[in-house]
Amino acid sequence: MIIGEAGRAAQTVFGDVSAGGPVYGGGSGGGGTFEMEPAELEAVIGLWEDQLTKITADGRKIVDIVAALKAPGKDPASSGYATTGGDSLRALQEQNDSMRQYVQGYVAKLKAAKDKTVATDQANAELGQAR
Repeated sequence: MIIGEAGRAAQTVFGDVSAGGPVYGGGSGGGGTFEMEPAELEAVIGLWEDQLTKITADGRKIVDIVAALKAPGKDPASSGYATTGGDSLRALQEQNDSMRQYVQGYVAKLKAAKDKTVATDQANAELGQAR
């Protein structure tokens, strides 16, 4: 079951997970905000960390392919092939680096949001006990 904007955003990134379990999120989604419990945030963080692992592994593969790319012959067409292939792979590597940096930043923001949620819940609980 997809819940709110967070669920739709996760579905965009991770695909249809309805057969594989829930996508967490709550709130109405109005006003550009949503609310999640710390456990739900932890689950979403885990999904993003899994994506980061895949993106990082892809980056390593790209580096290996760039290192292995050689012209198949010594003629101009072969070296043109290698040059064009290298240019394409470097563009792919830049895109992968950008995606990795974005996801690293997003995970950091999610962790900060989870920490803030836990601290707020803890302060509210202590306030409730003091009454």
